[in-house]
Amino acid sequence: MCLAVPHTIKEILGENRALASAGAVRTEIRTDLLDDVVPGDTVLVHAGFAIEKLSPEDSEELKSLWDELRALAGEPYAH
Repeated sequence: MCLAVPHTIKEILGENRALASAGAVRTEIRTDLLDDVVPGDTVLVHAGFAIEKLSPEDSEELKSLWDELRALAGEPYAH
């Protein structure tokens, strides 16, 4: 099974690289597969690569679902 996790772009680091957060975790990701990624965008990340850019509506819904999962796992809420 493959899993893509929603991340919010925090900073563009250079060509095809960005700093992104998933909850309280920040990580460097690759953006080679997407065009026009900017800070504030929500992307799905699999194996360190942003594979899809989400619409604002889809982003909010997915973030809400992940927040519920984090709460069930006992993790603190953080965007």
